[in-house]
Amino acid sequence: MSNQVLVLDTNRKPLTPCTPGTARSLLKAGKAAVFRRFPFSIILKKEVKDVPQPLTLKLDPGSKTTGIALLKGSQLLWVAELIHRGAAIKDAILSRRQLRRGRRNRKTRYREARFLNRTRPQCWLAPSLQHRVDTTLTWVKRLTRYTPVAEVRQELVKFDLQLMQNTEISGIEYQQGELQGYEVREYLLEKFNRQCVYCGAKDMPLEVEHIKPRSRGGSDRVSNLVLACHSCNQSKGNQDIKDFLSNKPDVLKRVISQAKAPLKDATAVNVTRWALFNALKELGLPVVTSSGGKTKFNRSRLGLPKTHFFDAACVGETLELQVCTREPLLIKTTGHGTRQMCGTDKFGFPTRHRSKAIIHKGFKTGDMIKAVVTTGKKAGNYVGRVLCRKSGSFDIATKSGRVTGISYKCCQPIQRKDGYSYAI
Repeated sequence: MSNQVLVLDTNRKPLTPCTPGTARSLLKAGKAAVFRRFPFSIILKKEVKDVPQPLTLKLDPGSKTTGIALLKGSQLLWVAELIHRGAAIKDAILSRRQLRRGRRNRKTRYREARFLNRTRPQCWLAPSLQHRVDTTLTWVKRLTRYTPVAEVRQELVKFDLQLMQNTEISGIEYQQGELQGYEVREYLLEKFNRQCVYCGAKDMPLEVEHIKPRSRGGSDRVSNLVLACHSCNQSKGNQDIKDFLSNKPDVLKRVISQAKAPLKDATAVNVTRWALFNALKELGLPVVTSSGGKTKFNRSRLGLPKTHFFDAACVGETLELQVCTREPLLIKTTGHGTRQMCGTDKFGFPTRHRSKAIIHKGFKTGDMIKAVVTTGKKAGNYVGRVLCRKSGSFDIATKSGRVTGISYKCCQPIQRKDGYSYAI
């Protein structure tokens, strides 16, 4: 079951999405034309005066991937997973800072420091975090242009039943309340990806296990807790983890490092959720928020697997769900290239200079193209993102891998570069 096709009339008025079969019939009859490849949209050749049925856009914001779902009542029509590049942005900024520091230390070592001269505005977010808000907002705006979205629902906060029962709860009551064990377990499930740290078993009951046994002085601190299946927990018993994993040094190193690592992804979501909520309100659409606990309850009640797009579909009030699609559009954020004109080696010294020309033979790196090669060793049809060169010999990144040395004369543009790559 694939996504339904987005439909516009001749005045670019968004209409109710249709099935792929209906879209195929309209295209063959000449009553519509392809408007956009990703997301696949068609535009009718006539004006439609009927009022389309309103849709609900649901979002499940995440640190690395955001789930997106479009629903008409209880029907799940269109789903997508937006893959962020916050880690790549952080690495690029770190590299730029190191290069600048090295250059300034070599050439202007006596200059007075200026790192405290600039002030940050209120509610400032780091670029790697602001990127998550901006890309999600971009796709919300894009979908509101292509579909009759009447309401946006966002998963905003984690559930807090203790606060619901006692509005004055604070301090140690939170740590020793009736949800103490439950919150710890949910934290460990998020941290260890819902699998046994020793054998990697998934989709089975997991038990909370102490790295350093309590009988040997171990504490109940979260940094001393991991998740293990019943067999591994019984096999370890009260052994020290170094003795239990003496024959598996790689697993031992991974478990210890993962236990000490903080939940960076959860922190990123907590920091950006309110910024995204305030940005969504400025669009003029009603924004309804819900909790993560309600999303998990709906997904478990409906018997759906744990995926980003199904989590998005279960945000908010979801009494029933008619699943019409299970193939999400995978949207990977690739950016718009780099403005760095001078390439450097790992020590920061210049090694090459880039040309100012971006367009070569009518194509730009990142365009989605279709190449039809009729002769030679590489004869065939290729569809994917193109890597352009001044010589006219292009590379194409396809599903099956990268194809090199394709002439620009064999290429036809499908969709121009927009900062994203797409897959199904």
